[in-house]
Formats: sequence, structure tokens, C-alpha cells
Amino acid sequence: MQKYTISRDDSIYQAWPDLVLTSSGRLVCVFSECTHHGDRSYTRVMYCISDDRGRSWSEKKALTEGTSGLDFYYNCARISNLSDGRLAVVVDRIYGIGESTKNPEKMRVVMFFSDDDAESWSEVVETPVRGIVPDKLVELDSGRWLIGSHYKVDGYDNLVQFLRYSDDKGESWSEAVVVGRQEGLDLCEVSIMQVEGDTLVALMRENSFTGLDCYKAISHDAGASWSELIKFPLPGCHRPVCGKLADGRYMVTFRFLQGGRGWLGGWTQNFMGAFTDKESLLALRRKDATSRIFPIDYDRSSKSDLGYSGWVQFADGEIYVVNYIVDDAPKAQIRGYSFRPEEFYIELPINNL
Repeated sequence: MQKYTISRDDSIYQAWPDLVLTSSGRLVCVFSECTHHGDRSYTRVMYCISDDRGRSWSEKKALTEGTSGLDFYYNCARISNLSDGRLAVVVDRIYGIGESTKNPEKMRVVMFFSDDDAESWSEVVETPVRGIVPDKLVELDSGRWLIGSHYKVDGYDNLVQFLRYSDDKGESWSEAVVVGRQEGLDLCEVSIMQVEGDTLVALMRENSFTGLDCYKAISHDAGASWSELIKFPLPGCHRPVCGKLADGRYMVTFRFLQGGRGWLGGWTQNFMGAFTDKESLLALRRKDATSRIFPIDYDRSSKSDLGYSGWVQFADGEIYVVNYIVDDAPKAQIRGYSFRPEEFYIELPINNL
């Protein structure tokens, strides 16, 4: 596995990246800069561009204004390719420090579009989607758009995962649909994947910080309704990012958080990937699903912080992943990784088992 510095600025905290591969072969990485993970008195959404498969990157550029002195901050941006050739960035804009999961009206998801491979961007586009840490803008084969986000609802102690969908390219949106809700579980940071036709799978982080499994739900009507929750064999899974590989398998990247006493020596140190398959994503019981988990990076810092990611696969099979990590920097940096699936998985004849 090869590692690359996408953006390192020792004067500012840089985190929560995502990645897209455009039709021209350009990589665009979006991320946020802020005072610190725990201090959003200043934030700004940034992006970098690579035209050589992530081996080198442009200087970071501003997608949004900086928020010093404003009544809101930007949180976690995600980027998507759309079928009409545009790029779409969604990001949660939070009004009021400390309100991020308590009042949905203070958590507004907005969008930006580019029709020239990130050379320029539209003005901000408001949406009725409420909540924090949105999923990518997912476009189904039918043309339906979905955006997932999460928040707490009145009278309920736990986080609930929602989505809204649009069948007219964002001109109008559905009411909020519950993707995951269960007493005692904090369900959030969904990654929604179209598996076949109207069948979707949603992988969710469970946010109790106790190392519980990833949870999933299945929809057979393009996101309009969802199954009961099902455990998926990715223990300690935070911020799953799921996609399909060229060979038909699926890959998930995620932060591994083991749980336990907490901040001694850093609260999370491992950034992981996992291979799985269609049958596992659609399985109705944990024991009928499989995952093959592999390491991507380890944060050596005593103040470690990492594990929100994005990834793409090139036509020749190479995978490129983006992640944020502290490691050898005084503040978090954005790092890239390139590898091929066979580096972590080798098919052997059955008689060698």
C-alpha cells in the first residue's frame, strides 16, 4: 500500500474527507478545516484536485466561506458524481454550538454543484434535509436522489437515522423516512448502497462507544421503507463507507473504535477496510454474512483521531482511499492510499485450504 499527503497544514485541523473520480479521470477530494475536532468556532469546506491518480495534489481551495463570527459552522462534506455529469457536494450547516443533535431545525443540509470538474461551483442550494453528518447524495438507476442524515427526536434518548428522497433532481423532497431506530442504540452516519433494482442496503454506525457491530437495514422500495435492524459483522464500526468493486465484491472503509475506558492514549487508532459480498449485505442474520477485515492505517499520535473516509476504484482495478489522521502531524491532515484488492485477498485452489 502506498501513502500520499493530500493536504497537511500544521496551522489548522483538517478532517472528514470524501473523494470522487470524474469521467475525465480527475480525483476531487473535499474536506473540512476547523480550529479543532472539538472547536468549530472556525470552519471552511475545502477541496484538492489530482490529475495523476492521487500521486500529487493541488493546493487546497475554498468551496465555502470561513465561518468565524458567523452564526453557523460547516461540519462534514460528501461528494458524488451525478448522471448528468455534475459533481454534487452535500454538507451539514449547523446553527449554534452544542445543538448538533438536539434541534433538527438548526442542522440544515445544503448542496453545491459543479459542471466543470470542480473548476467552479454553484452558489449554495438549500434543502429541507435536516440532521448531521449526511451520506453522499446517492443517485439510483431510476434517477431518484437520496440523502441520509441523523438527529435526536423529541422524547427519545437515542440517535435516529433518517433519509429524504427526491424524484425530480432536488426540486422537491419526501418527508423524512426512518432508516434505523431502536431503543438503546445510537444509529448514525449511514452509507446507502444500491445493490440491485429497488433493493438498497444501509450500513450504520452505532454511537455508544462500546465497540458494537455495524447495523444494517434493507429497503426493497428504493428507500421509501426499511427493514428491522440487522447486525453486520464489522465490530467497532464508525462511519462506514460502502461501495461495489469491479469484480462484484463490495468494500467498506471505516474507523475501528474498540470501546473501553476512553481517552487513555487516544480514543481511536485504527482505520480499516473490509471486503464483503452481495449475499452478506442482503443476509437477514449476522451469522449468514461474512466480512474480511484488513488494516489501512494506524495513528501513532497520543492524540490520535482518524477514520472518516471516501474511496474510488480506477478502471485497471487500483483503489484509492482518502482519510484524515493526526499521526506525525501536530494537527489532523488528509492522507491518501493506493492499493489493489489482491494485496489483501488471494484466491487459492480449494484443495489448498
